[in-house]
Amino acid sequence: MYVYNDFDEAFVRERAAQFRAQVERRIDGSLTEDEFRPLRLMNGLYLQLHAYMLRVAIPYGTLNPSQMRQLAYIADRWDKGYGHWTTRQNIQYNWPVLKDVPDMLDALAEVGMHAIQTSGNTIRNVTADHFAGAAADEIEDPRPVAELLRQWSTDHPEFQFLPRKFKIAITGSPNDRAVTKAHDIGLRMVRSDAGEPGFEVIVGGGLGRTPMIGKVIRDFLPKADLLPYCEAIVSVYNVLGRRDNKYKARIKITVFENGLENFAELVEARYAEIRPAFTGVDLDILKAIEAQFAPPSFRDAPSAGYEAAHLANPAFRSWADTNLAAHKAEGYAIVSISIKKHGATPGDATSHQMRVMADLAEKYGHGELRLSHEQNVILPHVHKSDLPALYQALREADLATANIGLISDIIACPGMDYCALATARSIPIAQEIAVRFDELKLEHEIGPLKIKISGCINACGHHHVGHIGILGLDRAGVENYQVTLGGDGTEEAVIGEKTGPGFSAEEILPAIERIVLAYLDLRTSPEETFLETFRRLGMEPFKAVLYPEEKADAA
Repeated sequence: MYVYNDFDEAFVRERAAQFRAQVERRIDGSLTEDEFRPLRLMNGLYLQLHAYMLRVAIPYGTLNPSQMRQLAYIADRWDKGYGHWTTRQNIQYNWPVLKDVPDMLDALAEVGMHAIQTSGNTIRNVTADHFAGAAADEIEDPRPVAELLRQWSTDHPEFQFLPRKFKIAITGSPNDRAVTKAHDIGLRMVRSDAGEPGFEVIVGGGLGRTPMIGKVIRDFLPKADLLPYCEAIVSVYNVLGRRDNKYKARIKITVFENGLENFAELVEARYAEIRPAFTGVDLDILKAIEAQFAPPSFRDAPSAGYEAAHLANPAFRSWADTNLAAHKAEGYAIVSISIKKHGATPGDATSHQMRVMADLAEKYGHGELRLSHEQNVILPHVHKSDLPALYQALREADLATANIGLISDIIACPGMDYCALATARSIPIAQEIAVRFDELKLEHEIGPLKIKISGCINACGHHHVGHIGILGLDRAGVENYQVTLGGDGTEEAVIGEKTGPGFSAEEILPAIERIVLAYLDLRTSPEETFLETFRRLGMEPFKAVLYPEEKADAA
C-alpha cells in the first residue's frame, strides 16, 4: 500500500499547523463561526446536533494495522471510545472538543492520515472496490490509479471551490462493488478488443434530492489518458455547473440540463486542449505508485484445517459461507468482518474492536485492512488454514456475526441521532429490523437482500439503490418513512421505485416484514433472490401487502 513520502508528510503537517492557528483564533473570538466555517470544512470538521464531528479520510478504503491502532487511540483519547465507518470509506468521530481537534490531526499525521477534503465543494475522498487487489474477478488492482487521483485532486488550485462537492469511485472488476454509477465520475476497468486494460468512464451519477444513474461518456479510455480526461471533466463542470442554486449544482444536473452529447463534446475539446500538457510525468508517478501496491508474498500451504472445521463446526460453517469471498490466489479467501451485530449501531466499531482487527490483520492478513462503503471491515488476504483461528478471535471480540449481504447487514446513516441535516432517525430503525429478523431466524433463508436507510433527502445511506430502501422524512413534525423497492448499486444500477405513502416509525418494521414475507411466498425457488423476484413480478404484489386497504377499496 502507498506510504507517504517527504512531500506528503510535510504537506499534511503544514495543513494541520495552519488549522491549529485557525482554531485558536476561533476560540479567542478573532474568527466568528461564519468566518470559521469554510476553514473547518476544508479540514473535515462539521458542527452537528450535539458536538463537532471530525471526518477522517481513508483513501480507497485501505488501512494498515498501525493506522487502525491510531484510530483506536484517537477514539479513546479525544472521543467516546468508538468511531463510525461511513459510506465513503471514511471514519467519523462524533464527539471531539474543538480545542482538541488540532491534536487529533497531528495524531493522524503521525501515521500518514488526514481529514483534508472530506468536506467542502471540492473532490472528496476517492473510493474503490473494497476487494481491490484480492478479488478473483478483478482485471487489475485499481488502487494505484485511485492514489494517483488522490494526489492530483488534493489541493488542486482549480478545483477547491467547485459548484458543489464532487465524488469519484473506481473498480478494477466487471462486477461493480463500488457503486460507480452513483458517483460524479465512475470508473470501471474494462478491456479493449485487443485485451488492453482501460476504463469505462461514467459521469453524472448521484443520489440525494434528485437521484440519477450515471451515463457512459467514454466506452473505453486507455489508462494512460485517465488523469487528463478526468481533469477535462471536472474543468468543464467547474465552468458550466450552476452556482445560483445548490440543489441544482451537482454535475448530474449539469449533464442533464446540457445533454450528455453536448457535455461530452465540451469534455473532448477540453481534453484535446490540455492533453499535451501532461508530458508523461503523471505516468511516471503512476509507475512509482504501482510499485508500492505489489501483492504480498502469498503462502503455498494446504488448507485441510479449514475444510475440517467447515465440516465439523456449524457456526464456523455459517460464518464462512456468508462472510468469505473468492480470492485470486490459490488457498486464500477474502474475509468480511461484519460491523452489524444484531441490535448494534451499523458501522460503529469500538476502540477495542479496532485494535483486535489490527492485530488480526498483522497476524493473519499480510498487514492489510479495508473499509467497505457498506460500513464493514475487510481482511483481503487470509490463508484458508488460518480461518478457524481467525474466526475464534473474532468471536471473542464480538465481531463474528455471519450476516454479510443479508437483511441485517444494513447501511444506515447517523440520522437524527447525530446529524444536523437529518429529518428522521435511521439507527433505531436499522436496529429494530436486524433484531426482528434475527428473532424470526429467517435471514439465511431470505438470502441476499440489501436494505439501505437514510435519515434525510441527502441519501448518505444510499437508500435509492437498496433492494429495499428506506428514507426518513419529517411530515408535520412526525417521522415518516418512505419505502422504495428494486434499487441496485451494481453494474446494473437502477434507482428503486417508491411503493406509495410512507409509514410512521411504529409502522415501518411491520411494513418491511410484510414485504419480506411476501417475497418468500412469491419466489419460485430458494435460489431466486429478492431482487430477481421483484424484477420478475414488479411492484404490484408488494403494494398489495403494504397497502391492503387500497386492495379492499378497489374490490
